[in-house]
Amino acid sequence: MQDPSGQPPAEARRTAVYLTMHQIPEGKVVSYGQLAELAGLGRAARFVGRTLSQLPDGSHLPWHRVIGAGGRLSLPAGTVSGEEQRARLRAEGVTIRNNRVDMARHGWRPTEDNG
Repeated sequence: MQDPSGQPPAEARRTAVYLTMHQIPEGKVVSYGQLAELAGLGRAARFVGRTLSQLPDGSHLPWHRVIGAGGRLSLPAGTVSGEEQRARLRAEGVTIRNNRVDMARHGWRPTEDNG
């Protein structure tokens, strides 16, 4: 069943985001928009952002691998979540320069990475 917007129900959309996010390999990142597209949700970057902001405490999903368009880190430096994201990415070998990640180097391309 679809909601009035023509999209699957929110719970099914969240599940698609979770399942897709779970597949992002260590050391790779995707943008919110790319995650939405990979999850079959079209241009639902804001839905992805909202979904990630509502993850339960203690979630083991790799939320830190989801970043803004063009490799921009959208969680502010100096905040608990922003610093945690940066630390987790660096621990996986992701280079951060000027609050950005090099998408050519660290971007996840499932069809090329087979993962």
